[in-house]
Amino acid sequence: MKAEFYPRVDKTRLFADGYIAEKSGHSRGSTLDLSFVRLPAQPTRPYVPGETLTSCYGPKAERFPDMAVDTGTGFDCFDTLAHTDDPRITGVQRAHRELLTTTLEHEGFTNLPEEWWHFTHQPEQYPDTYFDFPVSRSSLTSSP
Repeated sequence: MKAEFYPRVDKTRLFADGYIAEKSGHSRGSTLDLSFVRLPAQPTRPYVPGETLTSCYGPKAERFPDMAVDTGTGFDCFDTLAHTDDPRITGVQRAHRELLTTTLEHEGFTNLPEEWWHFTHQPEQYPDTYFDFPVSRSSLTSSP
């Protein structure tokens, strides 16, 4: 998946450059990744094994299709262009990033500067706990 998600970053640099954390806030229950979609949202098509991958920082029409509004890069794009305040992002793409950031900040979240989509709620309820338990489809759909 290098060609799509980190085409300009050496894989050995993903941790050192801050794109991947050794311990993720996602497993503390306080961090989420998100974007905006226009409603009604349409389903995305599945990836076809062997399909040519396109870089996550290219024009939206050339990237793998998703329903997210255009923010200048695809989601999970490990590239400096995905940094929230990258000055190369302007116009509508900048407006989408700013709307996402200001909306989440208003609700108590802090953005990770390297990823426009990554937010952590402050204060974290479990800042030193990393949850590690299996999640199954049945546990997500069962009612109390």
